[in-house]
Amino acid sequence: MKIYFASHNLNKVKEIASIAPEGIEIHGLDELGVDQEIPETGETLEENSSIKAEYVFSRFKLPVFSDDSGLEVNALNGAPGVYSARYAGPEKDHDKNMNLLLENLSGKTDRSAQFKTVITFIDHSGSKVQFSGTVEGTITLHKQGSKGFGYDPIFLPDGADRTFAQMTPEEKNARSHRARAFEKLVTHLNTLK
Repeated sequence: MKIYFASHNLNKVKEIASIAPEGIEIHGLDELGVDQEIPETGETLEENSSIKAEYVFSRFKLPVFSDDSGLEVNALNGAPGVYSARYAGPEKDHDKNMNLLLENLSGKTDRSAQFKTVITFIDHSGSKVQFSGTVEGTITLHKQGSKGFGYDPIFLPDGADRTFAQMTPEEKNARSHRARAFEKLVTHLNTLK
């Protein structure tokens, strides 16, 4: 089964493709010739995820899924949340985003947070379902590790002694929010076979 992932983020496409079960091929937007960014105009992760999947399905009528992920920090009332990728500005600079987050947490004792992913899947008939996955953790005092992307260098998952950026892709996938949401999608896909 060939499914398109409504993303230009090659890191995310690789991450999902690496955990896709046998018989499910994951392809990115580039393979459809979509080179523009899909506007994320929703106010929630659920809305943005849905907008991206509907955009691709309306143009190509192919099975597609999209995700929207955010880091929700309790001491910041859930920020950056839906604005995680552009927290420090529209250029989506990972370092600037992390620096601003660490600055905004300065002096705060509660550093608890969660990563959340919402996946929207639209099948060949246009039927839509959503799945979510979360992982709880803590924001570290400084960046640690060089693997991963986004906020991985400052996110320490509960029960771990290393940040996501210090883990191998396999270690991260074993506990990541995206992997947890994708597992629910895979369970659903297996019912369609």
